[in-house]
Amino acid sequence: MTKKESITPEVKTAQAEHLNQQDGREGSKGFDFEASLNELEKLVDALEEGDVSLEQSLQDFERGINLTRACQSALTDAQQKVQILLEKNGQSSLEDYKP
Repeated sequence: MTKKESITPEVKTAQAEHLNQQDGREGSKGFDFEASLNELEKLVDALEEGDVSLEQSLQDFERGINLTRACQSALTDAQQKVQILLEKNGQSSLEDYKP
């Protein structure tokens, strides 16, 4: 996948919208975890290809870092919500998932 294929005008528009949000998330309501993760995967693919300029690579890397932080924050929020719900049901702590 080349840079041209991975970063479409729609993705650039989504990037601009995300960048306009304070921390990439704008609370839970304005943040789409799946879309952000998909965009992050496309950025990683494009960076791995190496077919872009240094300047574009740095911009994509910075965007990837922002998306990573926003996704991590959303996951932390979700974990905290689960913890609160468990505590309300009488369980005091989370246990590691063991498949």
